[in-house]
Amino acid sequence: MSWPLYLALKQLFPTGRRFPFFTLISILGVTLGVALLIVCISVMGGFGREIRNMIVNTQGEVQVRSFGLMKDPQAVLKTVGTIEGVVASAPFAEGVVMLQHENKPAFPAIQGVDMERVESVVPLRRYIVAGQFDYLDDDRVILSSQLAVQLGARLGSKVSVYSPLLLEKLKTDEILLPRELEVCGIFEIGHQQLDSSVVIVTLRTMQELYGLGRAVHGVNVKLAPGADPDDVARAINRALPVDGLAKSWMDSNQEFLFVLQLEKNMIFFLLLFIIVVAAFSVTSSLLISVVRKTREIGLLGALGATPRQVAACFCYQGIIIGVAGTLSGLALGFSVIHFRNDIVAGFTRLTGSQEALARFYQFSQLPAYLSGKDLALIVVSALVVSTLAGLLPAWRAAILKPVEALRSE
Repeated sequence: MSWPLYLALKQLFPTGRRFPFFTLISILGVTLGVALLIVCISVMGGFGREIRNMIVNTQGEVQVRSFGLMKDPQAVLKTVGTIEGVVASAPFAEGVVMLQHENKPAFPAIQGVDMERVESVVPLRRYIVAGQFDYLDDDRVILSSQLAVQLGARLGSKVSVYSPLLLEKLKTDEILLPRELEVCGIFEIGHQQLDSSVVIVTLRTMQELYGLGRAVHGVNVKLAPGADPDDVARAINRALPVDGLAKSWMDSNQEFLFVLQLEKNMIFFLLLFIIVVAAFSVTSSLLISVVRKTREIGLLGALGATPRQVAACFCYQGIIIGVAGTLSGLALGFSVIHFRNDIVAGFTRLTGSQEALARFYQFSQLPAYLSGKDLALIVVSALVVSTLAGLLPAWRAAILKPVEALRSE
């Protein structure tokens, strides 16, 4: 061990004394900054991951849409199936209808799914909380959970479905009666909008409601693990006719994902200032140490220490504080993440906000995910800021001349 490092350790942790107050406060400042970064970035990453899974589980990794109607979906399915990385595909049709039950109206989005193919792409069965997905046929419908509550519908209830096709028929003096469907299931995805405004029917029922014939609006595509959605989407676009367009889930939700990433970056930037403030505290304390130890610094120079070695002594102190604060911050941050659900449950019990949390934020279990890239960025940032905190005191100590330093005492 070099003597500058040994002297730095002795100054921070003197032998035979209690833990120095200056060292404790300096390490604690870095600890809190790192812990807050770990917790906040993990929670933001958890929400981002949950949203990504929700999008993929309801739309697939790639979605192929036509500029109008996709009149030959079988040809598109055959073409998509030849693309490398594609595991399965399923056609869908979607729109908006008026739903009525016991004189209670609602205007949800409706999606028709191919019962033979949809489970290979979108795991709808996973989200069924009442009834059975397999019971869905041309005379039945599955409602989202909050929509069912809004309408007062339950399993076995009859709902009337009014489609835009009824209005088109009226223009030609034709009368088309609303479609009566039986509720055979209720699903809950975990997203407020989807759980309050979506109904699922068979593809054939949707085609009849909208007068599509055999046409559909698009095809959802599931990819093999490790396949890049953007690469597969480009390959599909090269193989498809010009009237179709394939987009990855990232392209389809580009604006939303950008806002999510922007919020995450802003939180990181703002919380990093906690470590910066702690670094200023370290800098001021080390500067005071330089002033108080002017004679000792002069004595080191008189004994042959170079300015670089004197500066290294104070640089090492900043590095040691950074390493100790970062390690303790990681331990504290991951501990909070481990017990996050207990903390949230305790907070909601104190404030009586359990129902509001589930209703507006759609979670009762707080998600958390920290990527290796984010962890490395937090650790490197904390160490760099702490190291920079020791540069000014190190420079101040290095420019002291031994004779003047000894004379000042």
